[in-house]
Amino acid sequence: MTSSISPLMKKWRYQIFTVTWLAYFAMYFCRKNYSVVMPVMNRELHTSKEEFAIVITVYSIMYMLGQFLSGYLSDRKGARLIVGIGLVISVVANFFMGWAGTVGSFIFLMSLNGLGQSSGWSGLIKNMTPWYRKEERGVVMSFWTTCYVIGGIAATAFATYWISDQYFLPDLAWKRAFFMPAILVFAIALIYIVFTRNKPEDVGLESFEEASSTDEKMSNKDAQLAVLKNGAVWIAAVMYFFVKFTRYAFLFWLPLYLSEALKYSDAQAGYTSIAYEAIGFFGILAAGFGSDYLFKSRRFPIAALMLFGLAAALFIQPHLSTLGLVPTIISIGLIGFFTYGPDSIMSGAAAMDMGKDQGAALAAGVINGVGSAGQLLSPMVVAFVSDKYGWDALFEMFVVVALIAAILVLFKWNYGKEKE
Repeated sequence: MTSSISPLMKKWRYQIFTVTWLAYFAMYFCRKNYSVVMPVMNRELHTSKEEFAIVITVYSIMYMLGQFLSGYLSDRKGARLIVGIGLVISVVANFFMGWAGTVGSFIFLMSLNGLGQSSGWSGLIKNMTPWYRKEERGVVMSFWTTCYVIGGIAATAFATYWISDQYFLPDLAWKRAFFMPAILVFAIALIYIVFTRNKPEDVGLESFEEASSTDEKMSNKDAQLAVLKNGAVWIAAVMYFFVKFTRYAFLFWLPLYLSEALKYSDAQAGYTSIAYEAIGFFGILAAGFGSDYLFKSRRFPIAALMLFGLAAALFIQPHLSTLGLVPTIISIGLIGFFTYGPDSIMSGAAAMDMGKDQGAALAAGVINGVGSAGQLLSPMVVAFVSDKYGWDALFEMFVVVALIAAILVLFKWNYGKEKE
C-alpha cells in the first residue's frame, strides 16, 4: 500500500517521476522538428518525398537497432548513464543539422540522432520500474507516458514557431528549428544527469521488487533470458510493430499530408497536426486508468478494445476531412486517442510488469525495438502508397493494420490474471 511509503521515498518518487518525464519530453524536441521542417525543405531545397523517406528510414534503422542495445545496456550499466549519453548524442546531431543542406548530411546526422534517441524509452522505463509497484503502474505510467504526447505537441509548436518567426535571427530561417531544440535539450540533459538515480537502493531505500523466494536471487542474465522466453513480450512486440507503423506515419507525414492533400498553409498544417497528440493525451490516461481499475492491472484487454476503436476512427477519417477544418481536427484527434492508448500501455506498464526490476529495460527494448521495425517500414510505404494511390488509400491500409494488431492482443486477454 502507498500509505506505508516513507516521506523520503515519496520525495524521491516525485523527483524520479519528474526528471525522467522531462527527459523523454525533451527528446521529442530533437525528433519532431524534422517533420515540421519537411514542407519548407521540399520547397527551398527541392527535397523529394523519396529523399525524405530515405532519411527517415535510416533514422528508423538506427533507432530500431539502438532499442535492443540500449535495453541491454540499461539493465547492465544503469539507465542514468545510458540515457544521459543518448541525450547528448541527440543534441550534437541536431545542432549540426542546422548547418546541413544536403540529403547525404541529413542521412548521417539523422542516423546519429536515431542512435541517441533510442536510449530514451527503454532506459527511462528501466529508471521508473524499481520505484513503483505493479498495482500502481497503470495509473502512474498513464501520467508518465504523457511525456511523449505532450513532448510531441510542444516540440511541434516549438519547431513551427521557429520556421515562421520573422524577428529573432531571421536569416537562419528554418535552421533555427534545429538549433533552438538542441539548446533546450542540452539544458534538460544536464538536469536529468544531476537529479536522477537508478533505483531506491542508490539512496539507501528498499526496493519494491516483486520477487518470490525462488527468483529473489535471479541474476541479470537469467532475468533477461526470462524476458526473451516470455511469449507475451513477443505478442506485445508484434502488436507494437503495427501500432508504431501507424503512429510514425502520422508523426512524420501528417503536416505534409495536410499541406499537400488538404491544401493547408505551412503554419496551419503544423498547428492542425497537434490535434493528433493533443487528443492522444487523453487516450493515454484512458488506457492507464482502464487497465488498473477495469481490468485489475491487466494491460492486454484495454489495448485490444482501443485498437478496434482505432480501426473505426481510421475508416471515417477520409470522409470527415472533406467537411472542413473542425471535422478534420476531430478525426485526427480520434485517431490519436485510439493510437496513443495501446501504444503507451503496452510499451510502458506492460513492459514493466513483464520485465520487472531486472529485465524491464530489455522488455521495453524488445517491444520498442520490434515496434521500430514498423517505424522503419512506414516511410517507404507512405511515400509509395500516397504517390501511386493517393493519401486516402493510406487510411484504408491503416484500418487493416489496426485490426491485425487488435486481434493479436486478444490472444493474451487474460495475461496477468493468473498472477492475481
